[in-house]
Amino acid sequence: MPPRKQQELLTAAVALEADAQRALISGDVGAARVAFAEAVPLYRQSWELAHATAYGRLVGMLKAGVLAGGGAPEAEYVRGQLRDARPAGPTTRKGSPSATASYALGLAALILGDDEEAQARAGSMSAGGEAFARTGDAMAALAALDQPRYAAALEAIVRDFEQRSEHLTGVAIADTALVLSELGARRGMAVAIESPVLPAF
Repeated sequence: MPPRKQQELLTAAVALEADAQRALISGDVGAARVAFAEAVPLYRQSWELAHATAYGRLVGMLKAGVLAGGGAPEAEYVRGQLRDARPAGPTTRKGSPSATASYALGLAALILGDDEEAQARAGSMSAGGEAFARTGDAMAALAALDQPRYAAALEAIVRDFEQRSEHLTGVAIADTALVLSELGARRGMAVAIESPVLPAF
């Protein structure tokens, strides 16, 4: 397999996500879910061909799975790849928990309803910086069913995205907030936030 194949797969997955996000912005939820679903296997294939610490591809796969309307098979896969292979979780070269791997494991736990693990993994995300910390706070609040804390954390994520001049897919959309909003709605914790980067879903 050519070394660049994993990058080509990743690029294709991101392009599909961009299509899905533009569909959402235009109000076509059905087309968005289809495109998100098509991105899932590409993220998985790119992970399987990439280096062992390319955890962001697993996060992308999980987010696409949730926004396609599911996420459970992807969450089980992430656990099999990361948690079950190394119970303490993947670490950096210095031995501290990898913030991105913790994000993937925490998101997988939330999807599967394992709230204890979701809170533990969310607590390891702050080492990745402010954006990781905000996301971890929202995830921990969701796992604890703490509506006020979740609402405040979600709004902080949205406001941060509003200030960004660059987005991974090139589309100005708060994809992290969209995923957490979907998971929150599944738990009866919907939060109404008006923002040009948070289309109705």
